[in-house]
Amino acid sequence: MSGRRRATSGQATVEFVAVVPLLLLAAMAVGQWLAAGAARELARAAAEAGAIARLQGDGPADAVAAARAAVPGADRDRLHVVVRGRRVAVTVRPVTVVPGVAALLDATAVAVAGEHA
Repeated sequence: MSGRRRATSGQATVEFVAVVPLLLLAAMAVGQWLAAGAARELARAAAEAGAIARLQGDGPADAVAAARAAVPGADRDRLHVVVRGRRVAVTVRPVTVVPGVAALLDATAVAVAGEHA
């Protein structure tokens, strides 16, 4: 192999090693964005379920239970439900892909029993 070919292949290796951290960072950012979107959808579904329970005349505790039941079991630990009158507010903390960022991306949804969007 000539000296010129070795230098070219060495340069490609260096460029690849330099790009890998950028690709990992981009993948982590996309993963966190997707996790935040999933949290937003979970919050919306839980708030609607809680509002439906309130609309059916159930008490606040039943609305909280309905909101919690609307999300998968593993996600219930990241769920916070507040019921005030006919208003059900649900906050979901997304799964952390990028450490320390999840709290900044909390998703909150509000549904009010008896109101149409």
